Amino acid sequence: MVHDIDRSKVVTDPISDKTCVVVGTRPGIIKMSPIIAELENRPIESFVIHAGQHYSNGLDKTIFDDLAIEYPTHVLDETKEQEFHGEQTATMLAGIESILLEEQPENVLVCGDANFNLAGGLAARKLRLTLGHVEAGLRSDDWRMPEEHNRVILDHISDYLFAPTETAERNAIEDNIKGEIHITGNTIVDAVQRNIDIAREKSTVLSDFGISDGDYVVFTAHREENVDDPEILSELLTVIERVTDDVGYPVVYPIHPRTEKRLEQFDMLDRARSISDLHFTSPLGYLDFLQLMDSAATVLTDSGGIQEETCILGVPCVTLRENTERPETVEIGANRVAGTDPETVIACLTEAIDTDSDWSNPFGEGTASEQIIDKIV
Repeated sequence: MVHDIDRSKVVTDPISDKTCVVVGTRPGIIKMSPIIAELENRPIESFVIHAGQHYSNGLDKTIFDDLAIEYPTHVLDETKEQEFHGEQTATMLAGIESILLEEQPENVLVCGDANFNLAGGLAARKLRLTLGHVEAGLRSDDWRMPEEHNRVILDHISDYLFAPTETAERNAIEDNIKGEIHITGNTIVDAVQRNIDIAREKSTVLSDFGISDGDYVVFTAHREENVDDPEILSELLTVIERVTDDVGYPVVYPIHPRTEKRLEQFDMLDRARSISDLHFTSPLGYLDFLQLMDSAATVLTDSGGIQEETCILGVPCVTLRENTERPETVEIGANRVAGTDPETVIACLTEAIDTDSDWSNPFGEGTASEQIIDKIV
C-alpha cells in the first residue's frame, strides 16, 4: 500500500527511463503478463501498479502465481471500498498518480477498457508521461457500456495505440486519433501460447468436476448490462437450464463476485444452485480456466477476453450480448453474437457445437509484447 506517500519526498529530478505497467483486473493481469515478462527479460527498469479493481483471491493473487510473475509491491487496497464507477475511478486515479510521482517513470502502459485503465491513463497524461494503450481501437458502438467510454477516451489521450488487428486500427483512424498507431497483434495470444501446455499438463479441473473432454459447456456472465438487470439475469439462468435439460450438456459456471451478489439481491441464488448438472463454482485459477475452455464443447460468455481466448484455442463461442468489439471472431466463424434471449442462445449454441474449428487466429502470432516494448522504450 503506497497511496499515502510523503509528498515532501517526491523526487523532482528529470524523469527516469523506467516503464510502468498498470493492472487491476483478472483479464488485465493476464494480458499484461507477457509484457511484464518481456520487461523483466530486458535490461529495462520497470514496475507494476495493481489498482485493485479485482481483489478477491480467485480473481487476483492466484493469477499472478499461475502466470509465474511477481505480485506487485504497489497495490491500492482502498479501491475495494468504492462501489460506484466515479468514486472507484477517482480513488485509483489519485493512488496511481501518487505512485507515479514517487517512481518517476518515463512510460506508462495500460491495457483494455476497465476503469483502472482509464485511471492509469489519466494519471499518466496529467503528469505528461508517455502513455501506451495496449489493445487500442476496439469498438462495440454500444454507448451504454462503461467499457466503451473508457476505451474511446484512452485512445484519444494515448501517445501510442497498440492495435491488435487492422479493424482496430481502422476504428482509431476513423475516430481521428492523434497518437501513433501500431498493429501488434494481441498480447492474449502471447499469454495463451506461454501457458496452454502448462495448463494441459498440470490442471486437474476436468477430473475435479467429473466432466469429459468436449462433453460440457462453460458459462460466464459479469457485465453490468446483463447481471444488473433482473429480467436479463433470469433469462441467463433459463439459458443454463435449457443447456442442461434440453441440449443435454453439463455446465461449468465459475461465478463472478458481482454476479453472485446480484443473484442473491434478486432472490435467484437458490434457483441457480438447484439447476441439475450445473457445476456452480467460485472463480478458478488461470491455468484451470484455460484448460476448462480448451476442452469445452463451446463457451457461453459476455466477456471480451474469453471471445479472444476461445478463438485462439479453436473452441467455438457464443456471446451473450447484442454486439461485440471483437468482430474478427464473428467474421471467421469462431463466435456467434446471440444476445440473452434463451431461444436465440440455444440455437446459436447448437450451431456452434457442430462448427469445425478450422479458422485462422486473427490476433497475431504471439509477438505482441515484444513489438510493444520495442516501440514504447
